[in-house]
Amino acid sequence: MHSSSTMEQSAVVEVNSPESEEKTTTKEVTESGKRKSEETGDAEKKGRGKKRRGAGGKKLRPGERYVPPPQKRNPGVSFCKEHFDETDYYFDGGLRKVRPYYFDFKTYCKGRWIGKSLLEVFKHEFRAETMEYYHRAAKEGRIRLNDTPVEDLSVVLRNNDLMKNTVHRHEPPVVGRPLEVLVDDGEVLVIDKPASIPVHPCGRFRHNTVIFILGKERGISELHTVHRLDRLTSGVLMFARTLETSQKLDKLVRDRQVEKEYVCRVEGDFPDGELVCEEPILVVSFKVGLCRVDPKGKESRTVFQRLSFNGKTSVVRCLPLTGRTHQIRVHLQYLGFPILNDPIYGSSAWGPHRGKGGQVDKSNEELLQALVEEHRSQESLLLLDIPDDAVGIEQESEKAKTSEKVETSDGTSELHTSGEIHQSDTQGPTGCSSGSETVDKVSQICTDPNANNTSLESEADKSTGNLTKATTQPETRDNLCSECKLDRADPTEKELIMYLHALRYKGPDFEYSTRSPDWAKEDWVETEWSLPDAD
Repeated sequence: MHSSSTMEQSAVVEVNSPESEEKTTTKEVTESGKRKSEETGDAEKKGRGKKRRGAGGKKLRPGERYVPPPQKRNPGVSFCKEHFDETDYYFDGGLRKVRPYYFDFKTYCKGRWIGKSLLEVFKHEFRAETMEYYHRAAKEGRIRLNDTPVEDLSVVLRNNDLMKNTVHRHEPPVVGRPLEVLVDDGEVLVIDKPASIPVHPCGRFRHNTVIFILGKERGISELHTVHRLDRLTSGVLMFARTLETSQKLDKLVRDRQVEKEYVCRVEGDFPDGELVCEEPILVVSFKVGLCRVDPKGKESRTVFQRLSFNGKTSVVRCLPLTGRTHQIRVHLQYLGFPILNDPIYGSSAWGPHRGKGGQVDKSNEELLQALVEEHRSQESLLLLDIPDDAVGIEQESEKAKTSEKVETSDGTSELHTSGEIHQSDTQGPTGCSSGSETVDKVSQICTDPNANNTSLESEADKSTGNLTKATTQPETRDNLCSECKLDRADPTEKELIMYLHALRYKGPDFEYSTRSPDWAKEDWVETEWSLPDAD
């Protein structure tokens, strides 16, 4: 790879299309727009004097609601300064915290909702809040249907109805350590990602993500994903600066020409010498990111080597030769040495053996439910990166869109998008799916709805990912916001750090690496943890 420009120069480069194509596209759009305008004018002339018709050209019956056609999505739009300025950070006790902000989630009516009232949908699919909350939120103008405030939740939903819910969004804190840029040569941007920070907006995270931190603090946008790390994993994280570089790196990853080296700390005395695990891995749930060793799974191969043992835990070098979801974590669990602080594969939900040797006396569905229930009882569903209500989690088939996913070595699969990171807050281990975003200011009538609220929030995340901009009211509290009424303790080390680190990524003409983390030192001893002060 050749260095073609500085960070500042490359940050403003438009990568959606070459200049010549852009000009052609602009010209075509102009001409097309002109033709459409003329056609519209003719249609308006012909249609004068006629009664207003509803969607599809049908006449509206007395009392029937008009439902506008769905908005056209523009997947080529990326996050920009306008989104980064929605709110700001502050640092407290070594943590990066986001000031609560107003936000507008939206989603189109799902097929199973058609013919049901808003009240029914809230009651059965959005249980994070009480019915009293939804009635009060509607009366205060926070719930809208096709941009019109809804006061009566008995309104029956129709196809293409656009539902919006204004919330006062609270984001969980993350480690306050700065993002260290390892390489920025105009073609690639490589950082050392701290544990606890998601790569993309997802679930309850938006501003406390790598994409938003880079945009807010360094003015960097229009990045292309190459691979992704789990939120609790640290280490080498690569982005492409251009579409050409993105496509090149995508091909290298697909062709397994990228060598990946990880280091982790596991429970127990890991065997000396080289140990190879070739157990097939099956995805149980893409939503939670739950996998297990299963004969029906995909072939997988990981090479392990113990580096040290401190009498209680071992440091292990990991070389994933395939790129299955959660591959390193699943193989280490199978071997009986789960990674320290792994909220999924170190969980007691797997039973007394915790999955060692594939000993799990539960069906996939039972295992998934046991895992959710364990974290719900501990009020730690955040560790699973799923909504707090966890309603509707079901077993997902191993056939679910595997052909559309690119699986990465530390075990996170992501949608294959050879393009920019789009404006979307998708929820779950697949990362971001492309979606459009309309930028509107939230009405000042709306005071703080609940950030921990999944009333449309989680559905917006799971469906189109469509979002609207929010306004910042950092010091306000809201009478409906349950999160504002809570005094949450700061997260612990166990909730912020899993001892898995991406140490090195090497290709035919590049090699990027980080320093080994402190916990990987031979004489490291687990002690009561305190966060370092942020710079």
